[in-house]
Amino acid sequence: MRKKAIYPGTFDPITNGHLDIVTRAARIFEQIILAISANPRKKTMFSVIERERLAQETVKHLPNISVIKYSNLLVNFAKEQKARILIRGLRTTSDLEYERQIASMNHYLSPDLESVFFMTTTQYTYLSSSLIKEVAQHGGDVQKLLPMPAYQALKLRLDMTINC
Repeated sequence: MRKKAIYPGTFDPITNGHLDIVTRAARIFEQIILAISANPRKKTMFSVIERERLAQETVKHLPNISVIKYSNLLVNFAKEQKARILIRGLRTTSDLEYERQIASMNHYLSPDLESVFFMTTTQYTYLSSSLIKEVAQHGGDVQKLLPMPAYQALKLRLDMTINC
């Protein structure tokens, strides 16, 4: 039985690694919510509204994916959305340790909530939004690492920062 799943994250900005995971998950789950975290404790380059828009533009070719921002506890958001599966990507063994902790806490808070882990495709194991932003801020070429809407937004943001 295919179900509704949530792929949560900050997505600041969404990367080709994120897109790879959500595309692969879209073949398995009936409906996926790409959940954009509006965590005020995280300093982001893009506002939650900008990240939501960039994600929507990036996944518009995938009919079973919707993009929704959230600011409450993820387990509560999952209950509101009537979803019982969380999708998480794993790049390295250190990701596994961190994600296992998070999955255990989520399961404690909501025993019906299951975490499903997708191993990142080899070509994206080194990608993170933070690393991409840092490379781009120092003039590195990150065009092939981001979906076009995210690349254009990052380039524009950095151009605006340089010209201010």
